[in-house]
Amino acid sequence: MNPDESDATGRTRELFTTYHDAWVAHDADRIASLHTPETVFQVHAGQPAARSPEEVRKSAAETFALVPDLTFEEVSLRFGADYWVAEWRLHATGRDGRPVVVDLVDVVTVEGDRVKAKHSYVDGLAMQAALAG
Repeated sequence: MNPDESDATGRTRELFTTYHDAWVAHDADRIASLHTPETVFQVHAGQPAARSPEEVRKSAAETFALVPDLTFEEVSLRFGADYWVAEWRLHATGRDGRPVVVDLVDVVTVEGDRVKAKHSYVDGLAMQAALAG
């Protein structure tokens, strides 16, 4: 890896940390501020893509309202100069009061110091069961 790639990967890691901290804090405004103006944010579970920071803010806020005790367990994490890929286990409480665990993979592309695109691939069956319970 040449020094420029190493620097870019380091910046991507820093953005990841800031972005992840905003998700852990359930801070929809901060999450939205870390997206580019022409961003794409999509949870691939039947929802339409958010295509602006304001739509990202709305989507994140709706998620936190629906799942107020949502937490994230890191399974694996990989970085490149302009991307990261993270595998997670999401933990929450289902409507029936039982613990819920849902697998998720995020594929994120970066432009400068912002998130250009975030595609989240979720275990749809586990998510449906949790929301139906």
